[in-house]
Amino acid sequence: GFNQDSELSLPVERADRTMSAAKKQKVEENPVIEYHEPKVMAEIGCNHMGDVEIAKELLTLAKQAGCEYGKFQKRNPKELLTPEQYAAPHPNPRNSYGDTYGAHREFLELSVEQHGELKKHCDEIGLGYSCSVWDITSAKGIVSINPDLIKVGSPSNQHWEMQKILRDEYTGDVHISTGMTTTDEVEKIVQFWEEGKGDAKNRLILYNCTSGYPVPFEDVCLLELKKLHTKYHKRVKYLGFSGHHLGIAVDVAAYAMGATWNERHFTKDRTWKGTDHAASLEPAGLSKLCRDLKATWKCMTYKATDILPIESEQRAKLKWGCYNAAKVVK
Repeated sequence: GFNQDSELSLPVERADRTMSAAKKQKVEENPVIEYHEPKVMAEIGCNHMGDVEIAKELLTLAKQAGCEYGKFQKRNPKELLTPEQYAAPHPNPRNSYGDTYGAHREFLELSVEQHGELKKHCDEIGLGYSCSVWDITSAKGIVSINPDLIKVGSPSNQHWEMQKILRDEYTGDVHISTGMTTTDEVEKIVQFWEEGKGDAKNRLILYNCTSGYPVPFEDVCLLELKKLHTKYHKRVKYLGFSGHHLGIAVDVAAYAMGATWNERHFTKDRTWKGTDHAASLEPAGLSKLCRDLKATWKCMTYKATDILPIESEQRAKLKWGCYNAAKVVK
């Protein structure tokens, strides 16, 4: 990501928009989706408010909720921002931790050493550690602590010099979001990784995402997952979904459409100071999300036999022609 129940038929305007888009795209018949155990990543981002102890607490809460990974963000504000952006006031002063946007971003940054401390905490509690990187310096720093996976958010998915470090100097998986990204730009991402040496392309996880905070349901556009699966299921390792919507119903639908990985912003208290808290799940919501995704995974099967063992007793007691077979005229 960038910052941080209904009628079966679509409303007319939604249906028109969906059909119109479908007419413009020549998409081959959908390949069968392979359902893997869902993986949930709690995107803590900068919701630690610059405090490494709060960051550790959020990791522990994410583990207790049932997540597989906790994720942060790493920026080098002076490298990432123009001088004008750095010196400008925060667009929402109420959420600012500094007199300028640059000072605000610096306040929220944790050092590479602190990220190493967070990775160690993850190891101790049995949670995976990850981080989104925004620039070259941050990429090199996070690569140096060798996490299982590194994320590239939507704003940075065309930053080739940075991605080259992740592709060529790092051996873990790289997860890339596709918010505010054109179809051609998505193709460039996949081609860039296909051009890497060895198994580079087999380390790429591509995420469907809409960059908004929060995103209204009509802009989530889950059918984009269908397009990604059709085009890239043989060219990337997995698909994922990075959601900035409200609630958790959409995430289950995303999994059913092929998103093995699910990323949601996470905080302890949505009223805390900062931009991302209001668009984040709290512990109870995250726990329910993990529960629902795991339950959905168990459901995504075909029957092994026409009559399941759980149905046999009920069939003998309730099915017309079974419990009263002797009296039924055939």
